[in-house]
Amino acid sequence: MSEAFICDAVRTPIGRYAGALSGVRADDLAAISLRALLARAGIDPAAIDDVILGCANQAGEDNRNVARMAALLAGWPVSVGGTTVNRLCASGLQAVGDAARAIRSGDADLIVAGGVESMSRAPFVLPKAETAFSRNTSIQDTTIGWRFINPAMAASHGVDTMPETGENVAQDHAISRADQDAFALRSQQRAAAAQAAGFFAAEITQVTIAGRKGELVIDRDEHPRPETDAAALAKLKPVVRPDGTVTAGNASGVNDGAAALLIAGEVGVKTHGLRPRARILGMASAGVPPRVMGIGPVPATQKLLARLGLTIDRFDAIELNEAFASQSLAVLRGLGLPDDAPQVNAMGGAIALGHPLGMSGARLVQTLVHRLEVEGGRYGLATLCVGVGQGLSLAVERV
Repeated sequence: MSEAFICDAVRTPIGRYAGALSGVRADDLAAISLRALLARAGIDPAAIDDVILGCANQAGEDNRNVARMAALLAGWPVSVGGTTVNRLCASGLQAVGDAARAIRSGDADLIVAGGVESMSRAPFVLPKAETAFSRNTSIQDTTIGWRFINPAMAASHGVDTMPETGENVAQDHAISRADQDAFALRSQQRAAAAQAAGFFAAEITQVTIAGRKGELVIDRDEHPRPETDAAALAKLKPVVRPDGTVTAGNASGVNDGAAALLIAGEVGVKTHGLRPRARILGMASAGVPPRVMGIGPVPATQKLLARLGLTIDRFDAIELNEAFASQSLAVLRGLGLPDDAPQVNAMGGAIALGHPLGMSGARLVQTLVHRLEVEGGRYGLATLCVGVGQGLSLAVERV
């Protein structure tokens, strides 16, 4: 059985909602990351066995199998296939794990895996009428969260909105507004320091957009707010209820972006002269009640650690997706880590950098490997909570 190695990775900048990347289609964003990845790695696209991309929406321009569309738009040969996977917020991580499984089983030697999301361009959708001549219908916003709700699901498990799940976790785990705001501030401060030091420059490929006044080049993440301070966070009103604790300042963003990683087996590494950066050790998923979906990384990580025979203290770098500060803190405490653990999101997280749903998992792995190289660590963990009540975790080892 072959090992699966991460040999290279690249991503677009992360754009704000309705921001600099909002004029770029999801399939075009993904194509940019694919093209840049192989240019950086010096690989002929014809050598790629498959493209696996995560995407959470798939209701608009990202429909019709965005992985296949992106490969064609990148100019790759029609012989290169593509498939799109959907585990909502963890779709990009699922893509990386699926690529590793295919390589370990001998079904492939060279796979491009990653994810894409354009939340700015998520469409409104209109359902067909249930009866002839019906005069009642409703438009559904597909940007995030529930749509076309099944009454049986609502009755059996509830259909809490994402911010409501953040409140549920905060209440169940007694996580205060002050602790959430402090966590959010650390995310912004760490991201600002990483940007100022040029850490993300090695990860990002620029996106060039034609405008009326010439070309606009986007080469930095757009979502961080380095000017954020504790006083500004404290002034923000709760999103869900007047006595709540989840605010726009201690929650992740609604964003656009794409990422791609080159995953190779031992044969692929030797054939193409690649330099492995990290080996993928394994991946595990777990389910939790949908109303507290944010706690999902805890059982997923515990399951993965048990399989690998490792403990959480063995991990030098951890990338935890910050859907909400409340759930991030619940996960840290559930794994026995301090709120300000230096190995967790050392370069900031989704509260500062943003959370393009299908991209985020792939972005976490890219940053994780980058951090291990810079910091000299050995083991790394990427983990995300997932809407409708799941967690997904993946472990790597620096080569």
